[in-house]
Amino acid sequence: MKTFCGRANPTTGAMEWVEEDENYDYHQEIARSRYADMLHDKDRNTKYYQGIRAAVSRVKGRGEKAIVLDIGTGTGLLSMMAAAAGADFCYAIEVFKPMANAAVKIVEKNGFCDKIKVINKHSTEVTVGPDGDMQCRANILVTELFDTELIGEGALPTYEHAHKYLVQEGCEAVPHRATVYVQLVESKRMWSWNKLFPVHVEAEDGEKMIVSPSEMEKCPGVPSVCDIQLNQMPSSDFTILSDVVTMFSVDFSKPVRSASTCYRVQLEPVKSGKAQIVLSWWDIDMDPSGTINCTMAPYWVKSTSALQWRDHWMQCVYFLPNEEPVLQGEQLYLTAWRDEYSVWYQLQKAREEENKADVRVESPVCRCQAHLLWNRPRFGQLNDQNRTCQYVKSLMKVLKADSVCLCVSDGSLLPVLAHHLGAKQFFKANNLEDKIKIIEARPELLTSSHLEDKKISVLVGEPFFTTSLLPWHNLYFWYARTAVTHHLTSNVTVLPQSASLHMMIVEFQDLWRIRSPCGTCEGFDVQTMDDMIQNSLNFRESKEAEPHPLWEYPCKSLSDPQEVLTFDFRETVPPHGLSTEGSVNLLRKGRSHGAVLWMDYHLTADISVSTGLTQISNEKGNCEWNPHCKQAVYFFSSVIESQTPSEFPTAVKYAINFDTKTGEIAMDFKL
Repeated sequence: MKTFCGRANPTTGAMEWVEEDENYDYHQEIARSRYADMLHDKDRNTKYYQGIRAAVSRVKGRGEKAIVLDIGTGTGLLSMMAAAAGADFCYAIEVFKPMANAAVKIVEKNGFCDKIKVINKHSTEVTVGPDGDMQCRANILVTELFDTELIGEGALPTYEHAHKYLVQEGCEAVPHRATVYVQLVESKRMWSWNKLFPVHVEAEDGEKMIVSPSEMEKCPGVPSVCDIQLNQMPSSDFTILSDVVTMFSVDFSKPVRSASTCYRVQLEPVKSGKAQIVLSWWDIDMDPSGTINCTMAPYWVKSTSALQWRDHWMQCVYFLPNEEPVLQGEQLYLTAWRDEYSVWYQLQKAREEENKADVRVESPVCRCQAHLLWNRPRFGQLNDQNRTCQYVKSLMKVLKADSVCLCVSDGSLLPVLAHHLGAKQFFKANNLEDKIKIIEARPELLTSSHLEDKKISVLVGEPFFTTSLLPWHNLYFWYARTAVTHHLTSNVTVLPQSASLHMMIVEFQDLWRIRSPCGTCEGFDVQTMDDMIQNSLNFRESKEAEPHPLWEYPCKSLSDPQEVLTFDFRETVPPHGLSTEGSVNLLRKGRSHGAVLWMDYHLTADISVSTGLTQISNEKGNCEWNPHCKQAVYFFSSVIESQTPSEFPTAVKYAINFDTKTGEIAMDFKL
């Protein structure tokens, strides 16, 4: 049996259905899961164990049997904690069959078969009674159903159902409660992920300004939360406008309601400014008294010595529908609206509050289409004035008064830049104005009539395509350039003229944890999970690189950056593949967790833009990365320790192959 998976084809720029082995989806789910990250989260695991011990102790202290319901058991870890703490019996529910099978093995390996029953069902399908999945209702409810937004994985409806049908009234719950906190800030950087700023263009006839249409300016954007590692956001990139306030709490030991509702708090700005962003995070109390607390609070709220790195729970950035000027000390009301799975915010002045107290605000819906076309990093990229300047300088070098241009990129501002810089005519293959013609045709289907029988003298691209996942997927520009060859003049200028693939060996501060075996967790053997993840990573003959925004994940370079492949856009895509092999020397002491790869685009002979490394900031090798792009990370299957300078140079051998038929890059590293 085969399964069909949607995948971007880098040679066509289109989403296609690809036939895969029936186990492909399952292996992807396991290989890219965050189970390892959770098992490495010492703070989470310790607090859960303390909370479970305390709950079992309270139930036993009342002379009752401790019957535990663990919803979303995963590896079975929390059920094993309960059994070890003296629970009489545990029902561990896991809907994902491969995970439920692994939990059965892990429970057996740790000797808890007689105390834990794994149920491979959704919790809403579980039955209670003499012939049911559970003999009786549980009196301890243990769950880990939370995402960065707290409720995005369906925690509320799951709790609501469990209280109605699966647990006793007045049960103990671990965690006992969750509390959501908010803080109002102004941040040009974060706001640039949601609105298009005016673009300034220095042309020969003076400065021009590209402004977004009013519908884009007024658009509230999309409802999905922006979850990031807020601990990597320097304090210089935002201004705090309010104290941290509690937005709402949920008591999990009592019946929970998932129906849509709102919560309102009063705020007094501690500083005047533009209210643009609501930053939010939550904490969980594992016990009723709140002495066992696990928090996601960022560094400026919590002392850095106590910070626990984790990638499964981060912090939330919410964009207010429009920026609102606020004055220090004035009275404001912040309203959080929520449905079963998401939260959104509205800010009102006290006088507005009196008039609009009961007006429901619906979840934001993009009306301008831009938020559907551009994701948040793309907004940031388009708002990067330094990057725009590089394109303007390059276009000024290549454009002539009679230039006929074709742009191949998704949702690009290049046609508008070129128009303001004096291009005679501009065809856009995928947006604007009288002088710019939008051609709704794929490059290979372009005809002379589309181009009004003109030949293209300047072919431009950023290149950027919405279907691209890995840095080299934007090489679709090269395939598009090849497809339109017969529409180009013999002396056509292609911008960028070429691209290069770069690589560097790094040591990650924390990101390595998502791929690192755990072995034992809180004294329980979870090797079965490690093996399962490794098996899924090995499912493909060659391991694949994966995309990560490295500005959120600090690392240091252990080698110099190295150019490994070049792609000449002035020529068509060659029929044969491009390959290279060599070695890179490790110059710093550290643990080689993997290789980072990125693309540089050479717009002209002397102007380039990079999607990766922007600089190595000090002698320790700390890296700074392009914040608008994801870089490719290839994790090594084993870690090499490079020691003192006397052992230099330790080398890592590499072989990299670009398959021109598929547009994919295969790589192999030997330590």
